[in-house]
Amino acid sequence: MQKWNMIIDVAECTNCQLCALAAMDEYVGNNWPGYAAPMPRHGHKWINILQKERGQQPMIDIAYVPTMCNHCDNAPCLAKGGDAVKKRDDGIVLIDPEKAKGRKDLVEACPYGHIWWNEELALPQIWPFDAHLLDQGWQQTRGQQSCPTGAMRAIKIEDEEMARLVRDQELEVMKPELGSKPRVYYRNLWRYSKCFIGGTLAAEVNGVVDCVEGATVHLSKNGRSIAETVSDNYGDFKFDRLDEGSGVYLLEISAEGRSKKTVEARLGTSINLGEIRL
Repeated sequence: MQKWNMIIDVAECTNCQLCALAAMDEYVGNNWPGYAAPMPRHGHKWINILQKERGQQPMIDIAYVPTMCNHCDNAPCLAKGGDAVKKRDDGIVLIDPEKAKGRKDLVEACPYGHIWWNEELALPQIWPFDAHLLDQGWQQTRGQQSCPTGAMRAIKIEDEEMARLVRDQELEVMKPELGSKPRVYYRNLWRYSKCFIGGTLAAEVNGVVDCVEGATVHLSKNGRSIAETVSDNYGDFKFDRLDEGSGVYLLEISAEGRSKKTVEARLGTSINLGEIRL
């Protein structure tokens, strides 16, 4: 059976917040019986965009990650909710707006923090994948419809086909170690979850300091080769997709007509080594 999934490209999200605003427009003050009670005007972020800044000036980047209910296949809220939480055959999880009244305990059941407590209605709430619209024949969620960069895409396909997409496109989920089997997948999540080592190569020639293009930079750790790159026309180089807090790395730099230079870098979060004079 075909089931709904969401694919989000972190590299395409610009933090315009239109998906979050679209969710508010759809649910604030609107009651969708069987799907969702009205969303409060303030305090809830059914679609919430995380932000992470990496590196130091001038080598710096920022990643934005839209997050929401993951509609997990093995969701802790399902295990705890009883008949207040249901998993539809098409993969969508719904918290029943009637049966879930008073169930504040469900808020803590979500390890991702995507169940929100509506104090006025005494009701736990989630982003319901715009199921009321999909059931009317829509092929897009409001967030996808409003996204100007195409960063968000809902697709309904067989699980086997989705598994193939995950492999071919290197899609990831949030907190895979939980084993909750989310249906919200991310492309380029490494821009948020991983870090980099970078720097700028320069040399003095005839009293003038200039960037060094085309130098080879080799990265190793504990005697094991990790990667190799070449400095660009600004002298910049970068090794990305490294694990945070992964310790000491060795950089060996070779440039034509110059002695080889070795630099040690200790990686906590992303680091810009700044100018490295050859």
